[in-house]
Parts: sequence; structure tokens; C-alpha cells
Amino acid sequence: MEYKLTVKENFLRFMSGEMPEYIPKFEMEGWFKSSSVKFGNGYVKEDGTRVDEFGVEYTSVATAPNRASMPTPGKILLEDITRWEQVIHPPEIPRDVDWEEMAKKDLGDYDRISLPVMMFAGGYFQTLMGFMGFTEGLCAMYEEPEAVYDLFTCLSEYHLAKEKLFLQYYKPDIWYILDDNATKLNPFISPEMNRKLVIPFQKKQADLAREAGCRILMHDCGRCEDCIDDWLDIGVSAWDPAQIQNDLLGIKAKYGLRMGIIGGWDYQGPPSWPDTPDEVMMEAAVQYVDTLAPGGAFAWQAGVIGSVDDQECKRKDAKLQQFYEDYAKPWYKNHGMA
Repeated sequence: MEYKLTVKENFLRFMSGEMPEYIPKFEMEGWFKSSSVKFGNGYVKEDGTRVDEFGVEYTSVATAPNRASMPTPGKILLEDITRWEQVIHPPEIPRDVDWEEMAKKDLGDYDRISLPVMMFAGGYFQTLMGFMGFTEGLCAMYEEPEAVYDLFTCLSEYHLAKEKLFLQYYKPDIWYILDDNATKLNPFISPEMNRKLVIPFQKKQADLAREAGCRILMHDCGRCEDCIDDWLDIGVSAWDPAQIQNDLLGIKAKYGLRMGIIGGWDYQGPPSWPDTPDEVMMEAAVQYVDTLAPGGAFAWQAGVIGSVDDQECKRKDAKLQQFYEDYAKPWYKNHGMA
């Protein structure tokens, strides 16, 4: 089946609150979203441990899905939030970088005519948990909110200085804010606390990006639907991975095309397990699309979770992605909605 719109045109139509020509597919790993710039002392150790620009260590194991990494257990960078100024030192933005040339080199032959350019915005809640661990980090937010706010102000100044350069020279289409703040059941913090301590800094990032013509995408795992109104207020128009713990049909009914749902796939249940029979996975895929596609405001993000070296996982994921091409992508045309 032929389509008039490119992947970029169709996805940006979805993110603009319009009805796309075909069901978009979100390529979190495939769309350009990084640069060769090295800030501060970020590096990778010989054992594979990654150290970020603030000094937080991240560890992964081969069996983790997509080799995802987490702060190394037992390695705490900041023990006392009231002493953050003595411990946290954002690096200087490089002054000797030819940003225009570097952006040209980084983008290389990336087909930005057909594909969107997506770049990350720095996080706050997750960053604090990386500095302190969840126990102390959450206690800090409850017991010393002023100190947390001051720390976030410092981080914000660093992020915004860096992000202004990215926006100017890389000219992304999508600004991707990532800040997981929820469990499977509920957010770690109340909407009120998130509104006071996190949203103000996300708003600064969103304002900066919207002024540059970007669409704003929020990444937040878990049951975080409590945050949607605040996201809309700062200009967010789509959210991933929109996990099934959220009332996705209720969200579609309430917000319509104003909040695009990216995902909604059961990444924690049998449909995404490598040992689930193919027929069970495919039945779930049909139900997934038929449930979330009507009315628009939906983008495909589904897959099989497993080690990157698991061949059965790769086979099943390829089967699922082919299903997107054959069944999900043309769904609007086949149902008279395009």
C-alpha cells in the first residue's frame, strides 16, 4: 500500500493533534537523538560501567532488555541533600566546539527529510534518584523540598545552556523529555509535589523547544496518568510508553487528539515474552490495535522483551514488526478513517 506522507510528516501530524494518514510507528532507538559532544567526565569503564557527566555510575547486564542500565547498587553519590553544592558540579559547556560542523558530522547522511530528528532533554526526578537512591531521594523531596528545588535550579541552568545549542544547531523536530516518576501502581510522589518541584523545570525546557518549533514528547513509565493535565499545560502533545496500568481508553475519551498515546502495549505480560506462543502474541496484537487505533491519537510501540542476544526474541519481534506493516499501519485506510 502506498502512502502520501513520509514517516516524519505523518508522525508530526500525529503530534500536532491531527489525524495521521496511517498509524505512526515510534522508533525510540532508530531516530537520531544524540551527539558526539562529551560533557565533563562522562566515560565508560573497562567493565562496561557507564559514568555520567555528574559522576553517577550505571551498570547493565547482558540479560536486561536492550541492555538497559541502572545506577550501580550501593554506589551513592549524594548522601545529604543539604550538601548538594559540595558534591554536584555540572560540567562546563565546551567553548572550543564548532557546533555547526559537529552537527553536520553527527547527522551525517541521516535522512531528516523523511525521518524526524529527536533529541533528549535532561531529567530531574530520575537524576535525583540516581544521585541519592530512591529511599534517600524521596525522603529529600518530602523533608527538604527547598534544597531539592535549589539543586534542580542548578541542573536546569546546565541543561538549558546545553539544550539551546542543540536546538540551534541540530534543529530537532521532537524534544523528548524523559523523567520516570511512577511505579506500576501509582506515582512515587503526589501530583502536587511533582507540580512544585519538577514541572517548573520541565516547562522551561518545553518553552525553549517550542520556541524553536519542536513538538514535545514525554516519556514516563508506570501509572502516571495523574500528570497528564500538567503535561498539557507545558505543551506536551504525546506520551510514551503509556503503559496498560493507565486508563488508556478513558484518557482517549477525555483528551481526544490533544494527548497522543504512544505504546499501550503490554510489555510486562505474556504478549511480550519470548516463550509466549506466536498465536497468543498475534491475537494480542490485533486486540491492541483494534482497541487503541479508533479516533487517532495513537502510535504503535510494541515489541518482545528479552536479551539482545536472544534469537527467539529477535524472531518474534520481527514477526510483530511485520504485523505492524501488514495490519496496523494501514488500519485507518482499511477502516475508512484516512
